[in-house]
Amino acid sequence: ASFELLARRHLGRVPHFFEVENYSVTDERRHNAKGELATQSEASVKIRIGNRSYHTVAEGNGPVNAMDKALRKALEPVYPVLVRMHLTDYRVRILHANDATGAMPRVWIESALVKDPEAHWATVGVSTNIIDASFDALGDSYDYFLLREGVAAAEKAA
Repeated sequence: ASFELLARRHLGRVPHFFEVENYSVTDERRHNAKGELATQSEASVKIRIGNRSYHTVAEGNGPVNAMDKALRKALEPVYPVLVRMHLTDYRVRILHANDATGAMPRVWIESALVKDPEAHWATVGVSTNIIDASFDALGDSYDYFLLREGVAAAEKAA
């Protein structure tokens, strides 16, 4: 799906469903109420849809889960059709493994329709930063779904 989006964007055939203004992710490792060490991830996402800005924050069991929840929290009020899709798989492959911690990860996200798991697609993100690669693949997943559903992009006010 990412390749199709890339080609369509080059031809100017993908509506601007949303624009990412900024995002941040934090992981905090601390003792929980039971005295056990636990890691909590939190994502803050600021996007623009039409002429309106949305800033949302969400917690998750990892950074990608937190980003997904924060992005959904911003997108679903404008694009409620998104409740019909969900992420089904997340994989990371290291490109040029000889670069060790400086290697470039490729993130692969598979998504599907909630009521028809056979209707699925995959998106890819590549960056030297695994969070950026994950966010790119995540954003493409939502863009592709909205495009395939024929959803119109929210318009900017005149």
